[in-house]
Amino acid sequence: MRTLTREEARRFLLFHSGLLGERRFTGDTGALEFVRQCGCIQFDPVDVCGRNAELTLASRVGGFTRDTLSRLLYSDRSLIDYPDKNLAIIPAEDWPYFERYRASAMASGARFEGLAELERFALDYIRENGPVSADTLPVSGKIRWYSAIHWSGSSHVESNAARSVLEQLYTSGELVIHHKQGSRKFYDLASRCLSPALLAAGDPLPDEDDHRAWRVLRRIRAVGALWNRQSDAFLNIPGMNRAAVRNGAFERLLSRGEISEARVEGLSAPLYIASSSIPLLEGLLSPSVPPLRGRCEFLSPLDPLLWDRRLIRELFGFDYTWEIYTPAEKRKYGVYTLPILSGERFAGRIDAAADRRRGVLTVKNVYYESGVRRTKKLDAAISSAARRLARLNGCKSVEYL
Repeated sequence: MRTLTREEARRFLLFHSGLLGERRFTGDTGALEFVRQCGCIQFDPVDVCGRNAELTLASRVGGFTRDTLSRLLYSDRSLIDYPDKNLAIIPAEDWPYFERYRASAMASGARFEGLAELERFALDYIRENGPVSADTLPVSGKIRWYSAIHWSGSSHVESNAARSVLEQLYTSGELVIHHKQGSRKFYDLASRCLSPALLAAGDPLPDEDDHRAWRVLRRIRAVGALWNRQSDAFLNIPGMNRAAVRNGAFERLLSRGEISEARVEGLSAPLYIASSSIPLLEGLLSPSVPPLRGRCEFLSPLDPLLWDRRLIRELFGFDYTWEIYTPAEKRKYGVYTLPILSGERFAGRIDAAADRRRGVLTVKNVYYESGVRRTKKLDAAISSAARRLARLNGCKSVEYL
C-alpha cells in the first residue's frame, strides 16, 4: 500500500488525465488513445460552447477540432456512439463487451405490441434506402414503448413511433449511428459500419462478476483513482449502488493484481489505482522528474476527472455542480459554466456561449474561487484558453460582457 500526500494525489490525477505538463495526446491518434484510456467519454447534445465530448478532448488533445471527433466516429469508425456511462462514446473494439445489454434490449423490445413489425419495416427500408433519421423514416404515429438505453426500468409511455423503433434497433445493436447533423442522428445497419469480426465476436466476459469488474477497472482508469464508495463514477454499472457488489468487484480486481491501493493523507478511505498506471505514478514521484508545466484549461461539465464530485471536493477543495438542471432562481453561476483548471488547482469557472452566426465567443462572467488572487498571469492564461475555446467553436473573436 502506498501513502500519498494530497499534493501528490492531485498531481497524479491531473497528469494521468493529460491536464498537467506538455500535451501528450495529439491529433486523431491522441484523441483515440485518450478515449481508450478512459473506456468511454460522455456524450451530451447540449451545445452552448461545444458539446461535452468535444470539450473533454479539446482540453487534452493538441490540434483537436470538432472534425477530429467526427472523423473518428463516422469515417474511421474507430469510435462508436453507445451507452456506457449514460450516453457515451466508446472505442469500437469494445463493442463485443456490451453484448449482454444488446441482448437484454432485444428481449425487452419483444414485449411491446407492434414493435416487431415496425422493426422489420425500418430494417428493410434502411437496407434499401440508406441511413435515416426519425424525421426521414416513413413511419408515423405513436407507439407504447420505453427506452432500455440506460439499462434501468422505466414506465411505458406513448412516444414517437419512428424515433422509438430507431432507438430500439440502435440499443439492440442492429443499427448504429451513421452520422449526425447537429443533434439529429442518422442510423444505418451495423453490418455496414462495423467489421464482420466485431459483429461475429462473442461476449469476452460472459460471467457477470468478471464483466462488472472490467467495467469498474475502466472507470478507475478514466478518473485515475477512485475509492470503494457509491459514486456517480459507477453510473450504469448494475449493482454498484450496493456495498456488497462493489466490494466484490474491488476484491476481484485486487486479487488479480489489476488495481493497487493507496492511502492519501487526509482522506478517510483509500483510493485504488489501475496497476497499469503505477509506472506513471512512480515516474511522477521520482525526485529526478523536473516540475511539470501547469496549463489553464476549461473542463467540460461531464469531464471524467469530475465524475466523482465528492473526491474532487475533498482533494481539490472544489465544489462543482452542473446547473443546467437547477431551477434558474437557485443557480449560483450559470446554466453552462465550465470549471477553470489553472496548474494544479481549480481557479474558478467561466460562463461562455458561442454565437457562431456572428463568429463571437461571448464570456458572460468569470467566477474566481475564494482565495484565488487575480494576477496578470492568471488573467492572461484564462484569456488564452478563451481564445482556444473560440477557435473550437469556429469563432474569430472573444467578447467580454
